[in-house]
Amino acid sequence: MATQNSLLERWFKLSENDTTVRTEILAGFTTFLTMCYILIVNPSILSIAGMDFGAVFVATCISSAIGCFVMGALANYPIALAPGMGLNAYFTFSVVKGMGVPWQVALAAVFVSGIIFILFSFLKIREMLVNALPMGLKMAISAGIGLFLALIALKGSGLVVGNEATLLKMGEFFIIENGVKSPNFPVLLALLGLFLTIALDYYRIRGAIIISIFVVTMLAWALGLTQITGVVESIPSLQPTFMQMDFNQLFSGSLIAVIFVFFLVDLFDSTGTLVGVAHRAGMLDKNGHLPRLKRALFADSIAIVAGAGLGTSSTTPYIESASGVAAGGRTGLTAITVGVLMLACLWFSPLAKAVPAFATAPALLYIGVQMMRSAVEIDWKDITEAAPAFITIAFMPFTYSIADGIAMGFIAYATIKLLCKRTQEVPVMVWFVAIAWLAKFWFLGT
Repeated sequence: MATQNSLLERWFKLSENDTTVRTEILAGFTTFLTMCYILIVNPSILSIAGMDFGAVFVATCISSAIGCFVMGALANYPIALAPGMGLNAYFTFSVVKGMGVPWQVALAAVFVSGIIFILFSFLKIREMLVNALPMGLKMAISAGIGLFLALIALKGSGLVVGNEATLLKMGEFFIIENGVKSPNFPVLLALLGLFLTIALDYYRIRGAIIISIFVVTMLAWALGLTQITGVVESIPSLQPTFMQMDFNQLFSGSLIAVIFVFFLVDLFDSTGTLVGVAHRAGMLDKNGHLPRLKRALFADSIAIVAGAGLGTSSTTPYIESASGVAAGGRTGLTAITVGVLMLACLWFSPLAKAVPAFATAPALLYIGVQMMRSAVEIDWKDITEAAPAFITIAFMPFTYSIADGIAMGFIAYATIKLLCKRTQEVPVMVWFVAIAWLAKFWFLGT
């Protein structure tokens, strides 16, 4: 044991970071509890794209573990990774369902975006891109994805339904069958799950999301709305999604735009999360920079590529890692603990399959709340900043497309600054992206 502790001490520099093996493992458990909902939610979302639930469940576990292991061993940061919320929604609802792209081609787009990330991480272009883009657009993209996730959750749970006259309307809380009014349990349970998640979070109970999912699932089982066939079984086959990437026609105009959106969304998500969690842990240097950033970005990139090969959408650092940091996690041993726990979940696929859509909807709504917080960082007093940000946020849910929201945000930012004679405030990268999107709309349509 002494030799083992000595090895861990040398590798993770525990004393230098004022932590212990016990503290790091407990921090890893804490982070795992706050983010393990993704093991249920990610297969649920990607199965809508036609992917095998069991295979995606396995791919989610393994890709998360790979990301955590590389982040912990190479970058020595207490930051866990898993398939990203928002990115999986874009994969399913915008690319596969919206554009009619086969999920195999969409996986190829994720793979290529990961390769680009690896190249950009080595060349430091990734940091340059993040620093070049206006804060308002960065924050608006996050907030817009939050609203997009909320709309998906509201629709999937039945809280919002279609209406010919008004496009959308509130779902029914009570339904009449054979002249008898009875509760619409899926809708009511979705609301209960949302309120329970918020209350648990308010009282700082770790694992609020996963607790809520299981409470709603148990109630659904008691009401006969779902079936639980078991708890533990053999690991599902990965074959239906493993190395199923299809690169045919990947580099056509519309799919190049898809690769760009995967790249852009993960760019802000991963970098923002890395800096945010590191700031919480006091790991930034005196200039506000993150040491070993290149290694951390490389870990993220490797996880994206591995995840695409296994059969899942883009993997990214999780902001829930902040919970582990709050519990004392300071080194990569925390991340590696999360990775081990992710692998241990491989035998629990029956529980994941038993979770109904209305039980995961509250998780999406809650994440939407968290992502909307980014809107406070937007300069709402400056109309040339506020209007492009609002357009970005509004277009994502109302066009049912993260890509269109990003496109309109960049175009609006460049155009409004031009009309207001403030072109000196527009970074070259914004001009480039705005013109590229306009060209895409001109030649390929929306």
